[in-house]
Amino acid sequence: MFSFFQKKIYLADYLHGLVDIHNHIIPGIDDGAKTVEESIALINGFSELGVTNFRCTPHIMHNHYDNTPKIIKNAHEQLLKELEKRGMSNITVNCAAEHMIDDNFENILEEKQVMPLINEYLLIEMSYLQPSLNFDLAVDKIAKHKYFPILAHPERYMYYHGNYSKYPSMKSNGILFQLNLLSLTSDSYGADVQNVAEKLLRDGLVDFVGTDVHNLRQLNLLKEIKLSKKVLNRLLPIIENTIQTFY
Repeated sequence: MFSFFQKKIYLADYLHGLVDIHNHIIPGIDDGAKTVEESIALINGFSELGVTNFRCTPHIMHNHYDNTPKIIKNAHEQLLKELEKRGMSNITVNCAAEHMIDDNFENILEEKQVMPLINEYLLIEMSYLQPSLNFDLAVDKIAKHKYFPILAHPERYMYYHGNYSKYPSMKSNGILFQLNLLSLTSDSYGADVQNVAEKLLRDGLVDFVGTDVHNLRQLNLLKEIKLSKKVLNRLLPIIENTIQTFY
Protein backbone atom coordinates (compact mmCIF):
# COMPACT_ATOMS: atom_id res chain seq x y z
CA MET A 1 0.00 0.00 0.00
CA PHE A 2 1.34 3.43 -0.94
CA SER A 3 2.31 5.56 2.02
CA PHE A 4 2.25 9.35 2.01
CA PHE A 5 4.76 9.31 4.84
CA GLN A 6 8.37 9.08 3.73
CA LYS A 7 10.91 7.81 6.17
CA LYS A 8 13.32 10.58 7.16
CA ILE A 9 17.05 9.94 7.34
CA TYR A 10 19.55 11.65 9.64
CA LEU A 11 22.01 13.75 7.63
CA ALA A 12 24.60 13.21 10.37
CA ASP A 13 24.91 9.55 9.39
CA TYR A 14 26.34 10.60 6.00
CA LEU A 15 28.90 13.22 7.01
CA HIS A 16 31.80 10.90 7.87
CA GLY A 17 34.90 12.11 6.04
CA LEU A 18 33.43 15.46 5.01
CA VAL A 19 35.91 18.30 4.57
CA ASP A 20 34.06 21.23 6.11
CA ILE A 21 34.99 24.17 3.88
CA HIS A 22 32.90 26.80 5.69
CA ASN A 23 32.93 27.18 9.45
CA HIS A 24 33.80 29.65 12.17
CA ILE A 25 35.77 27.56 14.66
CA ILE A 26 38.96 29.66 14.78
CA PRO A 27 38.72 31.45 18.13
CA GLY A 28 38.25 35.08 19.00
CA ILE A 29 38.26 36.91 15.66
CA ASP A 30 34.66 36.93 14.42
CA ASP A 31 31.15 35.87 15.44
CA GLY A 32 32.17 32.22 15.77
CA ALA A 33 34.05 30.52 18.61
CA LYS A 34 35.10 33.05 21.23
CA THR A 35 37.80 31.02 22.97
CA VAL A 36 40.09 28.10 22.24
CA GLU A 37 37.96 26.03 24.61
CA GLU A 38 34.91 26.74 22.47
CA SER A 39 36.88 25.78 19.36
CA ILE A 40 37.90 22.47 20.91
CA ALA A 41 34.32 21.77 21.98
CA LEU A 42 33.14 22.32 18.40
CA ILE A 43 35.90 20.13 16.98
CA ASN A 44 35.04 17.36 19.45
CA GLY A 45 31.39 17.62 18.43
CA PHE A 46 32.28 17.40 14.76
CA SER A 47 34.54 14.43 15.46
CA GLU A 48 31.52 12.52 16.74
CA LEU A 49 30.11 12.86 13.21
CA GLY A 50 33.36 11.72 11.61
CA VAL A 51 34.24 15.25 10.48
CA THR A 52 37.90 15.87 11.30
CA ASN A 53 39.13 17.96 8.36
CA PHE A 54 38.40 21.70 8.33
CA ARG A 55 39.03 24.67 6.08
CA CYS A 56 38.30 27.41 8.59
CA THR A 57 36.76 30.58 7.16
CA PRO A 58 36.56 33.55 9.55
CA HIS A 59 34.92 36.66 8.13
CA ILE A 60 36.87 39.39 6.40
CA MET A 61 34.37 42.24 6.48
CA HIS A 62 35.38 45.90 6.28
CA ASN A 63 34.61 47.97 9.39
CA HIS A 64 33.10 44.93 11.09
CA TYR A 65 35.60 42.09 11.11
CA ASP A 66 38.75 43.71 9.74
CA ASN A 67 40.67 40.47 9.77
CA THR A 68 43.91 40.14 7.82
CA PRO A 69 45.92 37.04 6.90
CA LYS A 70 48.23 37.81 9.83
CA ILE A 71 45.38 38.01 12.35
CA ILE A 72 43.78 34.83 11.03
CA LYS A 73 47.05 32.90 10.92
CA ASN A 74 47.92 33.93 14.50
CA ALA A 75 44.55 32.69 15.79
CA HIS A 76 44.91 29.55 13.69
CA GLU A 77 48.34 28.89 15.19
CA GLN A 78 46.90 29.28 18.68
CA LEU A 79 44.32 26.60 17.87
CA LEU A 80 46.94 24.28 16.35
CA LYS A 81 49.06 24.53 19.48
CA GLU A 82 46.09 23.55 21.64
CA LEU A 83 45.30 20.58 19.39
CA GLU A 84 48.93 19.44 19.65
CA LYS A 85 48.89 19.90 23.41
CA ARG A 86 45.82 17.67 23.67
CA GLY A 87 47.24 15.03 21.35
CA MET A 88 44.48 15.52 18.78
CA SER A 89 46.65 14.51 15.85
CA ASN A 90 43.68 13.14 13.88
CA ILE A 91 42.34 16.67 13.33
CA THR A 92 43.33 18.67 10.24
CA VAL A 93 42.70 22.41 10.50
CA ASN A 94 43.64 24.75 7.66
CA CYS A 95 42.80 28.44 7.54
CA ALA A 96 41.19 30.52 4.82
CA ALA A 97 38.50 33.22 4.97
CA GLU A 98 34.96 34.14 4.00
CA HIS A 99 35.28 37.40 2.09
CA MET A 100 32.47 39.94 2.11
CA ILE A 101 32.08 41.64 -1.27
CA ASP A 102 32.12 45.17 0.12
CA ASP A 103 33.78 48.51 -0.64
CA ASN A 104 37.17 47.19 0.48
CA PHE A 105 37.18 43.76 -1.15
CA GLU A 106 38.80 44.83 -4.43
CA ASN A 107 41.58 46.56 -2.48
CA ILE A 108 42.52 43.44 -0.53
CA LEU A 109 42.27 41.37 -3.71
CA GLU A 110 44.73 43.68 -5.49
CA GLU A 111 47.01 43.72 -2.43
CA LYS A 112 46.99 39.89 -2.30
CA GLN A 113 45.45 39.92 1.16
CA VAL A 114 42.74 37.39 0.35
CA MET A 115 42.83 33.85 1.76
CA PRO A 116 41.66 31.13 -0.64
CA LEU A 117 40.31 27.78 0.52
CA ILE A 118 43.02 26.18 -1.54
CA ASN A 119 45.16 27.66 -4.30
CA GLU A 120 42.38 28.62 -6.72
CA TYR A 121 39.09 28.68 -4.79
CA LEU A 122 37.94 31.86 -3.02
CA LEU A 123 34.93 31.86 -0.68
CA ILE A 124 32.84 35.04 -0.97
CA GLU A 125 29.59 36.33 0.49
CA MET A 126 27.16 39.24 0.30
CA SER A 127 25.06 41.07 2.84
CA TYR A 128 21.72 39.48 3.71
CA LEU A 129 20.07 42.88 3.32
CA GLN A 130 20.89 43.67 -0.31
CA PRO A 131 23.17 42.50 -3.13
CA SER A 132 26.67 43.95 -3.24
CA LEU A 133 26.68 46.88 -5.66
CA ASN A 134 30.11 45.89 -6.97
CA PHE A 135 29.42 42.15 -7.09
CA ASP A 136 29.74 41.61 -10.86
CA LEU A 137 32.88 43.72 -11.09
CA ALA A 138 34.40 41.91 -8.10
CA VAL A 139 33.67 38.52 -9.69
CA ASP A 140 35.38 39.64 -12.90
CA LYS A 141 38.44 40.74 -10.94
CA ILE A 142 38.49 37.46 -8.98
CA ALA A 143 38.64 35.60 -12.31
CA LYS A 144 41.43 37.88 -13.56
CA HIS A 145 43.42 36.92 -10.46
CA LYS A 146 42.89 33.28 -11.48
CA TYR A 147 40.56 32.33 -8.63
CA PHE A 148 37.28 30.47 -8.87
CA PRO A 149 34.67 32.37 -6.81
CA ILE A 150 32.54 30.23 -4.52
CA LEU A 151 29.44 32.04 -3.29
CA ALA A 152 28.67 31.03 0.27
CA HIS A 153 25.08 30.06 1.13
CA PRO A 154 23.28 31.42 -1.98
CA GLU A 155 20.02 30.08 -0.54
CA ARG A 156 20.19 32.62 2.29
CA TYR A 157 20.03 35.72 0.09
CA MET A 158 16.30 36.20 0.35
CA TYR A 159 16.23 39.10 -2.12
CA TYR A 160 16.85 36.48 -4.83
CA HIS A 161 14.01 34.18 -3.74
CA GLY A 162 11.51 36.12 -5.83
CA ASN A 163 14.00 36.42 -8.69
CA TYR A 164 15.16 32.81 -8.89
CA SER A 165 16.51 33.25 -12.43
CA LYS A 166 19.40 35.15 -10.85
CA TYR A 167 20.84 31.84 -9.60
CA PRO A 168 21.38 30.15 -13.01
CA SER A 169 22.55 33.52 -14.32
CA MET A 170 25.30 33.65 -11.69
CA LYS A 171 26.24 30.05 -12.43
CA SER A 172 26.56 30.87 -16.14
CA ASN A 173 29.03 33.60 -15.14
CA GLY A 174 31.31 31.04 -13.54
CA ILE A 175 30.24 31.43 -9.91
CA LEU A 176 30.27 28.22 -7.88
CA PHE A 177 27.69 27.67 -5.13
CA GLN A 178 28.31 26.39 -1.60
CA LEU A 179 25.17 25.29 0.20
CA ASN A 180 24.92 25.46 3.98
CA LEU A 181 23.94 22.07 5.37
CA LEU A 182 22.12 23.94 8.12
CA SER A 183 19.80 25.36 5.45
CA LEU A 184 18.26 21.90 5.03
CA THR A 185 16.12 22.41 8.12
CA SER A 186 13.67 25.22 8.77
CA ASP A 187 14.96 25.37 12.36
CA SER A 188 18.10 27.20 11.24
CA TYR A 189 17.13 30.02 8.88
CA GLY A 190 13.42 29.42 8.23
CA ALA A 191 11.23 27.52 5.80
CA ASP A 192 11.83 29.87 2.84
CA VAL A 193 15.57 29.29 2.96
CA GLN A 194 15.04 25.54 3.26
CA ASN A 195 12.73 25.54 0.24
CA VAL A 196 15.23 27.44 -1.91
CA ALA A 197 18.07 25.19 -0.71
CA GLU A 198 16.13 22.13 -1.82
CA LYS A 199 15.24 23.75 -5.15
CA LEU A 200 18.89 24.58 -5.83
CA LEU A 201 19.68 20.92 -5.19
CA ARG A 202 16.85 19.78 -7.49
CA ASP A 203 18.08 22.06 -10.24
CA GLY A 204 21.67 20.82 -9.97
CA LEU A 205 23.07 24.25 -9.13
CA VAL A 206 25.03 23.35 -5.98
CA ASP A 207 28.75 22.54 -6.24
CA PHE A 208 29.90 22.21 -2.64
CA VAL A 209 28.57 22.02 0.90
CA GLY A 210 29.77 23.41 4.22
CA THR A 211 28.30 23.67 7.69
CA ASP A 212 28.80 27.39 8.47
CA VAL A 213 28.72 26.36 12.12
CA HIS A 214 29.50 29.18 14.53
CA ASN A 215 28.56 27.63 17.88
CA LEU A 216 27.40 24.50 19.69
CA ARG A 217 23.73 25.37 19.22
CA GLN A 218 24.15 25.22 15.47
CA LEU A 219 26.22 22.05 15.69
CA ASN A 220 23.42 20.42 17.69
CA LEU A 221 20.92 21.53 15.03
CA LEU A 222 23.12 19.91 12.39
CA LYS A 223 23.02 16.63 14.28
CA GLU A 224 19.22 16.65 14.28
CA ILE A 225 18.62 17.36 10.57
CA LYS A 226 16.47 14.72 8.89
CA LEU A 227 16.16 14.46 5.11
CA SER A 228 13.94 12.64 2.67
CA LYS A 229 15.63 9.99 0.56
CA LYS A 230 15.23 12.21 -2.53
CA VAL A 231 17.03 15.16 -0.92
CA LEU A 232 19.75 12.88 0.46
CA ASN A 233 20.36 11.29 -2.95
CA ARG A 234 20.81 14.75 -4.49
CA LEU A 235 23.12 15.79 -1.67
CA LEU A 236 25.47 12.79 -1.51
CA PRO A 237 27.31 13.50 -4.81
CA ILE A 238 27.90 17.08 -3.67
CA ILE A 239 29.31 15.90 -0.35
CA GLU A 240 31.62 13.59 -2.30
CA ASN A 241 32.65 16.40 -4.67
CA THR A 242 33.49 18.59 -1.66
CA ILE A 243 35.66 15.84 -0.20
CA GLN A 244 37.42 15.11 -3.50
CA THR A 245 38.10 18.78 -4.23
CA PHE A 246 39.34 19.91 -0.81
CA TYR A 247 40.79 16.83 0.90
